[in-house]
Order: sequence, then C-alpha cells, then structure tokens
Amino acid sequence: MKDELVKGPGVDLERASLLPGMGFFVPDSFYREQKERELENSLEGASVVVITDSDADGLTCAALVQETHQGAVCVPTSPYDLEDCLNRVAKYSDQGVKIYICDLCPDSVEGIEPGLEELCEKTDFILWCDHHRWDKDVCDFVKSLGIRVELGDSSEECAADVVFRVLNGDFSEDMKELVQVTRDHDLWLCEDARSGYLADFAMWAPFKEYIEVVREYGADLPEDVMLFIQEHREEKNDLIGRAVDRAEYRKIGGFTIGITYGRCSQNEVAEGIRGEGADVCVIIKPTGGVSIRGSEKFKRCHELARIFGGGGHPMASGCMPIEFLDLLHYANHWISQG
Repeated sequence: MKDELVKGPGVDLERASLLPGMGFFVPDSFYREQKERELENSLEGASVVVITDSDADGLTCAALVQETHQGAVCVPTSPYDLEDCLNRVAKYSDQGVKIYICDLCPDSVEGIEPGLEELCEKTDFILWCDHHRWDKDVCDFVKSLGIRVELGDSSEECAADVVFRVLNGDFSEDMKELVQVTRDHDLWLCEDARSGYLADFAMWAPFKEYIEVVREYGADLPEDVMLFIQEHREEKNDLIGRAVDRAEYRKIGGFTIGITYGRCSQNEVAEGIRGEGADVCVIIKPTGGVSIRGSEKFKRCHELARIFGGGGHPMASGCMPIEFLDLLHYANHWISQG
C-alpha cells in the first residue's frame, strides 16, 4: 500500500480520521515475527523483566522498576495482546528471572493460564501491580500460582502509584512527582497540564526513549521533547475537534449518552463531549475497539465494558464488542462509522 493513501499532505484529514493508522494495515504476522526477534535479543541474559501497558502509566511503572533494578528490560504490550506477550516472555526468559507485570488487567483465566504457568516454571518471583477492577476468579487463579498481586483503588491510584508504594525505594523527588502527574492523567483528573504532555509523549515516542527521558527529567520534559509534542499536537487537536463535532446524543435510562466515531485521543474527546452535556461518552474507534468514559453522574464504565468482554475503571474502560471476520467487515465499519 502506498504511504500517501493514508498519510501525507495530500490526504484529506476528515477521510483519514475515519480510518485506523498506518500500522493497522501491516499484517500481524509481520509484527509478530519482528517482536519475536527483538524480544529474544532483549531478554537474553536479562535478570529482571517488566511486562507493562504501553501508555504513560505503564511506562512510568517500568521507569520505577528500572530505578530499582538497573538493566531491567521493559516489554510493552496491551490488554488485547497480553496472552501472546506472556507466552513469548516465558519462551525467551532465562531461568530465575524476576518478572514484574504492571498496569494490565486480565479478562479471563483462559487467556493467561498457559503463559503464566510456563512463566512460573522459570521463576519463583512474579509481582503483578495494577489498579483496574479484577474479576475475583481471575485474581484467585493468579494468586494460586504463587504470584503476588498488588491492586490499588482505581479511583485513587494509578498503576505507577501501586508500583511506587510496593517497591518502597529511595526514589528521587522528580520520580515522586512523575507518579503524581501520571496519576493526574490516568485517573482523568486533568489538574496538571504536564500530564497531557506525558500521555502524548508516551503515545508518539519509542517506549525506550520515554523511559529514558522521564528517568532523567521527571514530569518536566525538556525543550526538545516539548517541541516534538507540539509538532504532533496540531493534527491531534484537529482529530479531537472532528470527533467531538461528529458526536450524537441519546437519552438512555436517565443518562445522556454521547456517541462518536474516529481515530482520536479518547480522553480529550470525552472531555469535549462531556462539555456538551453528556454523562457517558462512547468513542468507537476505526480499529473496532470502544472506549467508554464516565462522569460524576455515571461511574460504572467498567461494568458496561464487561458486558462486551472488556473492563477498566469506574470512570474509564474499553472493550472490543465486534468480531471482524475479514477486511470487508472492517470496510463496512469504516464506511458506516461504527
């Protein structure tokens, strides 16, 4: 596929906003083979491994672990790829490795059982730190393997808070502040402008660069990074505005539901839709996923997502409610806007 079909100066942003990013159109098998090679090389000889979500909260967890264990290897993943990630880490990790799993909530026992059991054969140290709402059966299963599970209150702590508390290390004031600012974004408090910059930097920069920068500078990102973020924000803000303008509103069960579609930054779009009077914001993404954001009036997003096999927090959750069988199904999803 030609790059100029999905990116570049000749592409109409309105049309492009209805499609996934370029990475979506690269076959998973290509990424899988690439990940296999990279993971095998990075885990060779590693004594500490951090499996974590690839957002700012997850990568801040990895930075904290690296502050405690110099040379710890970060393996970023997502809730949807957790099963494969556990299997790959188990395959390539050395015997006796220490494993940290951060900011990831398993949806079911079946999805994690093979990988976790294999990991447990490699090590007797697995620490799982999270702040999402776990299903009791899943939590009981993980603990039955001898894995230490530390869960924070998702209304008060982000995953980095949990890691910070559990490690109880001699962290610098910059790292302490980094955790506080990370919490501001991840819990959708939006009281510190720096948290938005952290979130954007984590999304656009390579994960190793993010960890390296925040370990050196904390939440006060250096000038060159701020310029990098500003360059990307012009298009981001345009996509946010289009998604907010595209929203439709419905009254259901006494709540005002704002529903929109598009490739966009979910939290900022949700904030805009809330500003139009919505109690619940539903953002349908071109990749097929759905983000749900709540308000002071509605704090049951995680329950809503669980109906469709997802999960999350009372104020923020996600799910993948549609099973796409081929590209024609996706094409219909894009044309119909979900």
